[in-house]
Amino acid sequence: MSDTLSPRKTRAALRVSARVSGELLLVLAMAAVAVWALGRMWSVVWPLVVGLLLTTLTWPLARYLRRLGWPPALAASVVTVGFLVVALGVVALIAVPVASQSGELADGVVGGIQKVREWASGPPLNISDDQITGAFDSATARIQDSLGSMVTTVVTGVSTVVNGVVTAVLAVFLMFFMLKDGPKFLPWLARQLPGRFATDVPVVAERGWETLGGFVRSQAYVGLLDAVLIGLGLWIVGVPLVLPLAVLTFVSAFVPIVGALFAGFVAVLIALVSNGPTDALIVLAIIVLVQQLEGNVFQPMIQSRGLGLHAAVVLLAVTLGGSLAGIVGSLLAVPAAALAAVVWNYLREQLSEPVGEPETSDAGSVA
Repeated sequence: MSDTLSPRKTRAALRVSARVSGELLLVLAMAAVAVWALGRMWSVVWPLVVGLLLTTLTWPLARYLRRLGWPPALAASVVTVGFLVVALGVVALIAVPVASQSGELADGVVGGIQKVREWASGPPLNISDDQITGAFDSATARIQDSLGSMVTTVVTGVSTVVNGVVTAVLAVFLMFFMLKDGPKFLPWLARQLPGRFATDVPVVAERGWETLGGFVRSQAYVGLLDAVLIGLGLWIVGVPLVLPLAVLTFVSAFVPIVGALFAGFVAVLIALVSNGPTDALIVLAIIVLVQQLEGNVFQPMIQSRGLGLHAAVVLLAVTLGGSLAGIVGSLLAVPAAALAAVVWNYLREQLSEPVGEPETSDAGSVA
C-alpha cells in the first residue's frame, strides 16, 4: 500500500518554509538598505576604500620602520612621501614615452587604416573607395549631429577627473593616518562596542585586514612578474611603448582575469598597428604563455595561503562587480568576496557545535 502525506508534517514543513523565507527576505532587505546607504555616502566611502587598499600595500614598510624604533608619525610620513614619489614616477614613465612616440603611433594607425582599405577593396569584399568614402562621410555627419552630446560627455569627463583627483588626495591623507594610528584602531573599537560585539567585530576586522593585505600584496607580486616577463617579450619583438605597456600590465593585475585580458588586448593592438600581424601573433603567444605561467605557477606559489575562493567565484564576482559599478566594481569585487568569505567562516565557527563522543545507551535500555 502506498504511503500518504501526513497533514501534520506537511503543515510543519510549510510553517518552517514560510518562517525561513520571511527571515531571508528581512536579511535581503537589510542588505539592500546597507547597499543604498553606501551608495548615498559613496563620496566618503570610496576614498576610504582606496586609502585602505593603499595602506595594506604600504603597511609592511611602515611596520618595519616602527620596529626599528621610528616614531609612528615619522614612519607614516616617510612611507607616504615615498609612495607619492613612486606614483609620480610611474605616471612619468607612462606619459613621457607615450608623448614621445605619439607621432609614430599615429602614423601606424593611419597605415593600418590604409591596409584595411586595401584589403576591403579586394576579394571577397570588393568594397569600392566610393563606398568607403561615403561611410566616412556618414560617420562624420553623425559626429557633427551629436556635437552637443559630445560636449556634455567632455564636461562629464572633466568632472570625473576632478572627482578622481579629490578622491586620490583624500585617500593619501587617510593612508597616512591609517599608517600612523592603525594599531590603535581595534582596541578603540572594542571599547566602543557593547557585549559580545566587543569581541566578535574586532576579530572579524583583524581577519579581514589580513585577508585584504594578502590579496593586495600577492596581486602586486604577480603583476610585477607579469609586467617584467611581458615587457621583456615586447622589447625583444620590437613593439613600441614597452614601458607603458608593462606598467599597464602591472596595474591591470589588480583586476583578476578581466585586467589581464584588457592589458593583453592593448598590447596586441599596438603590435598590430605598429609592427604588423606577424608580430601581433607573436605578442599574443607571449601573453598567453605568461598568463599560463601565472595561473599555474606564479599564483599557486605566491598565493599559497590564498583567499579561499574558487576561480569560478572570482570570475563571477568580477563580472557582477563590473556590471553593477563598472571598473570600480571589477576592482573591488574580489576583495569584497574575500571579506564576505571571512565573515561567513567566522559565523560558521560561532554557530558550529563541537562533535562530542557518541552517547552510550544504558545497559537496560531496549534497542
